[in-house]
Amino acid sequence: MTRTTKRIQTGDVEIAYEEAGVGERPFLLVHGFTGSRDDFREVIDPLSAHGRTLAPDLRGHGETSHMPPDTYHLDSLVDDLGAFASAVDAERFDLLGHSMGGMTAMRFALAHPERVSSLILMDTAPAPPDDGRRAMIEAGAKLALAAGMGALFEVIKKAGTANNPPAMRRIEAEVGTDAYWARIERKFQAMDPHAFAGFVGTLNEHESVLDRLSEIRCPTTVLVGDQDLPFLEPSRAMAERIPGSELIVIDDAAHSPQIEQRGAWLEAVEDHLRRAR
Repeated sequence: MTRTTKRIQTGDVEIAYEEAGVGERPFLLVHGFTGSRDDFREVIDPLSAHGRTLAPDLRGHGETSHMPPDTYHLDSLVDDLGAFASAVDAERFDLLGHSMGGMTAMRFALAHPERVSSLILMDTAPAPPDDGRRAMIEAGAKLALAAGMGALFEVIKKAGTANNPPAMRRIEAEVGTDAYWARIERKFQAMDPHAFAGFVGTLNEHESVLDRLSEIRCPTTVLVGDQDLPFLEPSRAMAERIPGSELIVIDDAAHSPQIEQRGAWLEAVEDHLRRAR
């Protein structure tokens, strides 16, 4: 399948996205905080064999518009997702959300159940973190605003390898340290510092939707890497609350199992699509 990079205007936001494949029922892939559509680079083509597949950059990320600082919150992402889907003629679709993208996806499914044919929630959570990550990412937001995303990247790179889970260190060894960090740096450099700071605030303070997840009735799979410790318990809690959902814990994977265990991830996602369709 031929993959193309496109742009589309939705209100004030120009959204950049990748598209591949054809079919009446699209599959939308929504990346997480500090990510971009590049997070799905290796899997868009295999998924496109199953139908039309789209991966947009969120506002303030990748090549999508940088917006006013007060618009960087989950409600805006939910609105953007709906507007984007309508603009690309995807009135009803299968939806995968990763990390902050998962927080967006579950809220979109709750707000617009008629539009979501099926749902995959990957390495995400229904509520703010309750551990030491809050202070760490708040410090990162201050640095991003004061010195830029490049300075924040250098701090993360310096601390990263030693603190990363084994699955991430394995990928770094496989692709090479320079290539591994260059991919991350590109995403950081493309991100609006105000988006980083704004989303830090909403990620730390957003209202939990855990008690509403029983309202989700579409076929749902919850995916999480076995080394993604902050998201293991939230994933189990989501799977317990969403009727008929399936929890899949991917071995030897951390926060990005589509990269760290591509084969197992594709098998899980393709099985979900077959069952849901």
